[in-house]
Amino acid sequence: MKKELLRKLPKIDELLKEEAVELSLKNNSRVLVVESLRETIDKYREDILKDRIEDFQEQNILEDFKILLDKKSSPKLRKVINATGTIIHTNLGRSLLSQEAVESVVKVAESYNNLEYDVEKGARGSRYSHVEEIIKKVTGAEAAMVVNNNAAAVMLVLNTLCKGKEAIVSRGQLVEIGGSFRVPDVMTFSGASLVEVGTTNRTHLYDYENNITENTGVLLKVHTSNFKILGFTEEVSLEEMVALGNKSNLPVVEDIGSGVLVDFSKYGFTYEATVQESIKKGVDVVTFSGDKMLGGPQGGIIVGKKKYIDQMKKNQLTRALRIDKMTLAALEATFKHYLDEEEAIKKIPTLNMILSPKEEIKKKAQKLKKKLQASAEGFRFSLQEDFAMVGGGSMPTERIDSYVIKVSSDSFTAEQIEYQLRRYKYPVIIRIYNGEVILDGRTLSEKDFDTIVEAFKNIK
Repeated sequence: MKKELLRKLPKIDELLKEEAVELSLKNNSRVLVVESLRETIDKYREDILKDRIEDFQEQNILEDFKILLDKKSSPKLRKVINATGTIIHTNLGRSLLSQEAVESVVKVAESYNNLEYDVEKGARGSRYSHVEEIIKKVTGAEAAMVVNNNAAAVMLVLNTLCKGKEAIVSRGQLVEIGGSFRVPDVMTFSGASLVEVGTTNRTHLYDYENNITENTGVLLKVHTSNFKILGFTEEVSLEEMVALGNKSNLPVVEDIGSGVLVDFSKYGFTYEATVQESIKKGVDVVTFSGDKMLGGPQGGIIVGKKKYIDQMKKNQLTRALRIDKMTLAALEATFKHYLDEEEAIKKIPTLNMILSPKEEIKKKAQKLKKKLQASAEGFRFSLQEDFAMVGGGSMPTERIDSYVIKVSSDSFTAEQIEYQLRRYKYPVIIRIYNGEVILDGRTLSEKDFDTIVEAFKNIK
């Protein structure tokens, strides 16, 4: 039986003459097509030898070949649909760019540009000049620059201002950021020595004062944007730290992390420290992320006193940590939105998802539910109130009112539905709670509704 099946396997040359394969050759390289055919036949041969196949037709091979070819030709980094309700989802690429930011990226990506060329002077220019003025205008800082992420920003600041010296930081602010990267480790790589003061829950001004020595380089404050300590707590205010820094002739550095530029307390949320407020209070250097609450591309933004920023621009690490033309284009477009807060909330997806009224989310979820009920058989869909999260290590205690679609089925478990939605050609990422599949309307876009419906129809 095995020998008969093995003899039945077609040759590559024969398959290349098939209409389906010839069509694939028009849209894919011959190397990729032949490789996919060979791997498909090898898989059938292995299954025959291991008694996993009792019979097959050539059409079966062609169908499996097409699936493999599609997989091989698809980009590894691809679009997914976020139905989790976590707005700044680190695993799913964090913040979405505004349409204007996307268009700016395309323009500089498809043509030559003035990345490091001063058109007015006809001479070499600085890449930071494209965003420095707009960042200064929005934040109120004297100077600004950008590196490739906020961990790099913190490292560059400390390496410039505190290499071989001590950085004093509260013990309660030694946070771990995503991927097990920890503030103490970043500080070590910068060449600064960590001096922990206070306790996990309480740190006083005298804790900083008593640890200042001739080897102290900076006073460092790390905003605990991804967790909160509640109860019996004490924290030194920025005003107190700035006064101590001025008295001791030491720069005060604040890692504000998530990069909030809008006072969310005006919209019913708990107050989160803003970059502008830190600058107003006299902090010498502030660092924050570009792809969290800012709602832009990945980047580590450094703002503050010009004398310190100028030193960082001359640091040799800056070249290794610099950002590219596409990031600069997206960042400039994003910051321009912040010149008008209403425009920022309307056009920056992250802000819009956070601040959209609950009733708008309800209407959107109802529309998707209606589409699913009309087309996806074998499932039950119900609309319910629930909560979304900001995510990305930002505003950890906030729960945002939302509407979700809960899905159940007599034929499939929640885990089976999740698996097949995730493995669809355009993955739909959902969450499971109490054995139910949940699609949160707050992170969904109406342009993806038809794709979601098709994903459900393909569950078998």
